[in-house]
Amino acid sequence: MEKKEWYLEYEIQKNRPGLLGDISSLLGMLSINIVTINGVDEGRRGLLILVKDDDQIVRLESILNTMDTIKVIKIREPKLRDRLAVRHGRYIQRDADDKKTFRFVRDELGLLVDFMAELFKQEGHKLIGIRGMPRVGKTESIVAASVCANKRWLFVSSTLLKQTIRSQLIDDEYNENNLFIIDGIVSTRRANERHWQLVREIMSLPAVKIIEHPDVFVQNTEYSLEDFDSIIELRNEPEEEIKYDDVEKENIFSDMDFGGFDF
Repeated sequence: MEKKEWYLEYEIQKNRPGLLGDISSLLGMLSINIVTINGVDEGRRGLLILVKDDDQIVRLESILNTMDTIKVIKIREPKLRDRLAVRHGRYIQRDADDKKTFRFVRDELGLLVDFMAELFKQEGHKLIGIRGMPRVGKTESIVAASVCANKRWLFVSSTLLKQTIRSQLIDDEYNENNLFIIDGIVSTRRANERHWQLVREIMSLPAVKIIEHPDVFVQNTEYSLEDFDSIIELRNEPEEEIKYDDVEKENIFSDMDFGGFDF
């Protein structure tokens, strides 16, 4: 029988030398293999483990619940956030009210890139929005994650170098393995009907689409935030306010300074 991966997270109640060794020995006695182990929060450890059957998990949980040195927090089939927490040593922050909104700050760009790359690897339609002020690293993170996910990225509208807006694709660009990047503000300010027709065609493709400034995008289209699978927020500091008036002004000056091109 093929082994199955599980995620175990526990909180240390009484820290003492040898505690991790005791947990490891218990897993060994139950013939459970440890794949990865790391601290995932203050006073918490997360483990990815391999088991042959679910009875091993039942026995493990029963024994762990008798220990007064630890408290089991999670024991389940691993989710994406669990895998990344073990890999990076911390959990991705998620909005308390909107579970599909994930928050990052600039010094977590490595974690953000890894997170987006895992999303990009998933097959089929996926619509992802990303919010953030100018020069915080949104587009650069998207491109880096595309490389990690082995995806070809295509700018449908962008301000990375100049303001760019496209009204057509060539045949090989209509590829489900491509990743399509749309800047909601640029499309709204400069788009013609040919561009929006292209956007609608892209939105119907079973591929990954990522929208910068999704709030502006939905204000000017038939789409809504409910259509998004995930929303990512990237800030310079945790308390930074994302204000779209400032973002739009930045885009205007960028267009005046560097020009733009359509194709």
